[in-house]
Amino acid sequence: MAPGGSACKEVESYPAVADYAIATTTPESNSMTTKSSFGFVGKHGIQSNNGVYELLECPVCKNLMYPPIHQCPNGHTLCLNCKNRVRNCCPSCRYDLGNIRCLALEKFVESLELPCKYHSLGDIPTLIAHLKDDHKVDMHDGCTFNHRYVKSNPQEVEHATWMLTVFKCFGKQFCLHFEAFQIGMVPVYMAFLRFMGDDSEAKKFGYCLEVGANGRKLTWQGIPRSIRDGHRKVRDSQDGLVIQRNLALHFSGGDRQELKLRVSGRIWKEA
Repeated sequence: MAPGGSACKEVESYPAVADYAIATTTPESNSMTTKSSFGFVGKHGIQSNNGVYELLECPVCKNLMYPPIHQCPNGHTLCLNCKNRVRNCCPSCRYDLGNIRCLALEKFVESLELPCKYHSLGDIPTLIAHLKDDHKVDMHDGCTFNHRYVKSNPQEVEHATWMLTVFKCFGKQFCLHFEAFQIGMVPVYMAFLRFMGDDSEAKKFGYCLEVGANGRKLTWQGIPRSIRDGHRKVRDSQDGLVIQRNLALHFSGGDRQELKLRVSGRIWKEA
């Protein structure tokens, strides 16, 4: 089936502070269950230990904190969601919180790989509900999409991941990824689609992606990868639309000081 389809509303997305990814863990040889995990991955990919978990645990909700992280004048920290819940009163010492950011801890978080506390989720509907309710991932209905990915001073960031978008199409869910990384020494952006289910089901669908401006365009057509495949495995295989940063900034127009890359696409069911 040829790419194309009706127009849809453009959605503008900005990069998450941490490298935001869904991944899958490999089951033990005696296990019959494949479990999905959802994690925050720092730019250095450093695995954290229990002491780090304790340091980054929000004292209110007990979830791991990620930027923005707030603190009171006495240095007690908590996550953004809980700052709003406690009405600007520190739960540890009862001082007013104000708007103090714990920048040192935020920088530390960016260097770590922090798994979500629900990393052992294996059921797809439960995972989708978790992404929506706890991670505030954008959810959309429809088989066409039109996203514009935005980042100021893009030359300053070699690795970044934009917030996931989940689409419900043909009664199934698909997640759209967009991120910046390097292939060798070349900075690139990559967009790709993953199917929220097993590989055998993923192969029943196809999708296309398109970027372009100034009379030029790049297109990609492929099969969505199963969410059971690890995020890094998909990215490292370059199984998606890959565009060098210089060309992406050319498509963005202006003085090339801001990324404004429009990615449109369509999902279809193979006959």
